[in-house]
Amino acid sequence: MAPETVTLTVTLKGRVDKALAGAAADAGVALSRSRIGQLIGAGAVRTGDGDVVAEVSTKVKPGAVFRLEIPPALDAEPQPEDIPLEVLHEDADLIAVNKPAGMVVHPAPGAETGTLVNALLHHCGPSLTGIGGEKRPGIVHRIDKDTSGVLVVAKSEAAMTGLGRLFHDHEIDREYQALAWGAPNRASPRLAGIDGVGFEPDGRIRIETLINRNPVDRKKMAVVEDGGRTAITYLRMAEAFGPAENPFASLLVCRLETGRTHQIRVHAAHIGHSLVGDATYGRPRRPARAAAEMALIEHLQNFPRQALHAAQLGFAHPVTGQNLHLSAEMPQDMNELLIQLRRNG
Repeated sequence: MAPETVTLTVTLKGRVDKALAGAAADAGVALSRSRIGQLIGAGAVRTGDGDVVAEVSTKVKPGAVFRLEIPPALDAEPQPEDIPLEVLHEDADLIAVNKPAGMVVHPAPGAETGTLVNALLHHCGPSLTGIGGEKRPGIVHRIDKDTSGVLVVAKSEAAMTGLGRLFHDHEIDREYQALAWGAPNRASPRLAGIDGVGFEPDGRIRIETLINRNPVDRKKMAVVEDGGRTAITYLRMAEAFGPAENPFASLLVCRLETGRTHQIRVHAAHIGHSLVGDATYGRPRRPARAAAEMALIEHLQNFPRQALHAAQLGFAHPVTGQNLHLSAEMPQDMNELLIQLRRNG
């Protein structure tokens, strides 16, 4: 197939990649700034006089005309795999699924197969119209391998650009369910004295910190005093289990204003209520309890993954404008644990 030629007239002054991204958006052409940068790097962007644009930082003035030669999308490098998916919503531009715990989102060293991307390549097939010049699903956000729940993925360049903007502008409503050790108590002086903790009038706990790579262990994230990115989490204790004066576990409903790596897990540990099963940020709990409670606590200690589930995702469709509210039921392992807590806690 021959390349598609697109002619754009910029209206902005400044860098050519930014100006062309704005011109593409004005013209209704699905080209992100990063995709335009790829085309410039490939020598596929020319001025109206036919000169090749060599650098993304080239300065332009309003009214300048450019011709972009967009090659047909290539097949993705990861291979399609027939892996069952629970599809929550699908249309021409995006797909949302309920990712099971244990599934990696994107292929990486040590996890080249069996990922969500492999499954989506098989499921979506020809309906993938090309993102960044490649027929692949557009991963805009991720949830950890051992976290379950709602994940939305772009199928088109327009959806990829629009979803990216929604996440960047915090216009995505994200709600998680988590089982945590202990129960955060708004009346606790200890909790009130933790840096970044505040209390909302509606009963939620607000946590705002900077999060960055742990300076000692780069595989982990950590709350830092400077040099990180702002992270804001809202927690609401939905249920507590154990004696009212000293619960040993709780069900938390978490809403994200930002979406940093491991944000809920890091913030839960920061306030002293790490998630059940979290081997990275959690701490083994062996509290002194009555014999009747110890069997249940031991069951909590043996839960094999962080007890975290992405329960809801709400946003305006980036192409159609339709309001979407997607939800996924709590997975069986967490639900069974919750039933035991309600019955015996």
